[in-house]
Amino acid sequence: MNTGNLLRSVRERAGFSLREFGRRAGTSHATLVAYGAGRVSPSMHTVERMVHAAGFELEPALVRSLPDRETRGRELLDVLELAEQFPARHRRNLAYPVFGRT
Repeated sequence: MNTGNLLRSVRERAGFSLREFGRRAGTSHATLVAYGAGRVSPSMHTVERMVHAAGFELEPALVRSLPDRETRGRELLDVLELAEQFPARHRRNLAYPVFGRT
């Protein structure tokens, strides 16, 4: 989770300036800028306090993470190789339903 992006989103959704958000959350706007730039990482307690100050709640959710790109790429190649093993018979003329005729 990128806390800088989360806090920026919370602040924007609440319609607060950096200074207003900092005042409500009990921190300076300079600290908020440092969080946004990734120079400083706030504790989970601090993030929760700041989210509450903007009128929101955090709802933690456990989600399965995706495998890395290399693993997904190999998986895709395996699927494509498997698909190539199935015979393909194409008709000379395309058969399709004729709509609108009775």
